Amino acid sequence: MPILFSVIARGTVVLAKYATCAGNFTEVTEQILSKIPPHDDKLTYSHGNYLFHYIAEQKLVYFCITDDKFQRSRAFLFLNEIKRRFISAFGDTAQTAIPYAMNSEFARVLATEMKHYSESRDLETISRVHGELDELKNIMVKNIDSMAMRGEKLELLVDKADNLATSSVSYRTSARTLQRSLFWKNIKIDRLIPRVGPLPTDPQYAAIARRPLPREGALPRECTIASTVYKALKMG
Repeated sequence: MPILFSVIARGTVVLAKYATCAGNFTEVTEQILSKIPPHDDKLTYSHGNYLFHYIAEQKLVYFCITDDKFQRSRAFLFLNEIKRRFISAFGDTAQTAIPYAMNSEFARVLATEMKHYSESRDLETISRVHGELDELKNIMVKNIDSMAMRGEKLELLVDKADNLATSSVSYRTSARTLQRSLFWKNIKIDRLIPRVGPLPTDPQYAAIARRPLPREGALPRECTIASTVYKALKMG
């Protein structure tokens, strides 16, 4: 499964975020961010079938959520990359920025890098070149219960059926196009091959068949053509 959600925050102030599917990510992330210590650290928390990975550095937190089958090395390579790009793009302005100040610009970067680090097959080679694998092996994994949640219940709800918005829109558009194409194909076949009634040589049927089809941009009311043919046959 891909990286499900990522966020960059200053304490509990979210500066940019992106999700690849539906879920209560914002609610859960707020709970976790409020419990992350202020000092620099790298850690993975486990919770059921999900993992919460983060890098805390210079008062900023780079955070992502994956399922427990996702390679932790990939998750932290992703976090290192978005950290590098975020600092390069915004520098010290992030230390005083208002909530979501970088979201319009950096959410696209998060989306691109989440896809890359979820799908690329060359990450281990790249990480060896940069000498990052040994560092990643030392990052601890703790159960989320070890956090002082003060009686709060942490429950992550994820709908993996809801993919990226662009994919969903693309699918719905393709489905509508196919449905419209099949509709018009069936209409044209019905115009050419009568099911009952006079033969195609019959003048009344021929007159109906010569009538122009409605414009294909907007679908007509159902059964309009069938009703016209039925009336003509009845008159004959």
